[in-house]
Amino acid sequence: MPLNVHPDIASLTPYVPGKPVEELERELGIPKAIKLASNENPLGPSPKALAVLAEATATLHRYPDGGAHKLRVALADRWKVQPEQVILGNGSDEIIGLLARTFLSPGDEAVMADQTFVIYKMEVTAAHGKPVIVPVREGRHDLAAMAEAVTPKTRLLFLCNPNNPTGTMVTADEVSRLMARVPESVIVVFDEAYYEYVQSREFPDSLAYVRQGRNAIVLRTFSKIYGLAGLRIGYGVTTSEIAGYLNRLRPPFNTNSLAQRAALAALTDEEHVAQSRALNQTEMVAVRSGLAVLGFQPLPSQANFLYFDVGRDGREVFQGLLREGVIVRHIEGRMVRVTVGLPEENRRFLAALKKVVGTPTR
Repeated sequence: MPLNVHPDIASLTPYVPGKPVEELERELGIPKAIKLASNENPLGPSPKALAVLAEATATLHRYPDGGAHKLRVALADRWKVQPEQVILGNGSDEIIGLLARTFLSPGDEAVMADQTFVIYKMEVTAAHGKPVIVPVREGRHDLAAMAEAVTPKTRLLFLCNPNNPTGTMVTADEVSRLMARVPESVIVVFDEAYYEYVQSREFPDSLAYVRQGRNAIVLRTFSKIYGLAGLRIGYGVTTSEIAGYLNRLRPPFNTNSLAQRAALAALTDEEHVAQSRALNQTEMVAVRSGLAVLGFQPLPSQANFLYFDVGRDGREVFQGLLREGVIVRHIEGRMVRVTVGLPEENRRFLAALKKVVGTPTR
């Protein structure tokens, strides 16, 4: 008997994460493969986070703090808001889903870019809303076009900054013009998973809109620079009203006790964050230079990855790199995204890419 599945759900394509190292080694028999596909911190977690994890195992038979009180208080103190303005999620992905389910009725619209984090479209569709897709311009969000796309049916507007997968950012001035045009009834979702890597002084202070009482939410995560991707914990800073509605749907124990304790410790480890940022800045230059030697021009990136056109079927290049024991991410068409790794990992990637694509002809 055929299943009765809602057409919106049936139309979705499952999210395909970056291939795990263990899977590649098992499939192709390649020892010591490296993964530069998922924008993870190559330095790993904060030593302070690892230390508290060992202590936390003694209480694994107890449910976690359903409200993540200590972590929310610490985050509120960090960002100068009230604790009730902070919501925790099983990764910031979960909060995106909560936003869609809370604020979208069937037929309501959510504006987003065409080359951005795929979970926006997935969650909006799953909530039976309508994704309104706006093309990027040169890999950057076209905020003027996004403002034009807003209609009386628009409930959410997603802005990934820096953008994933392109790595580009929009400036404070551009965001100011967007906010002046977007009706205050629309919730603007600032997804800033790579915030801690940003170097540009033109990056917007999106939290200022929250403090002003605008309908906005700023999403950040402990999965990237803090190195806690395996524990799945992210957070949002928003108005008390928006957080209150999201908490009506949020599962009571959605962030586990290990994740809460590790995140709280990692938040205090400024040295680890600084080391991670410095490594990324240095190695970003090295990888960009290496790509230029091979004839590639990646987009400007304010994150910890580079996005570039390989000039041919990107899947073929992706598969060729797999055979060399290097995992990157094929996004679409000719586009490939590579995470900036440790120096030896980056050198291996560039050598493997040269082997796969050959020497450029000019």
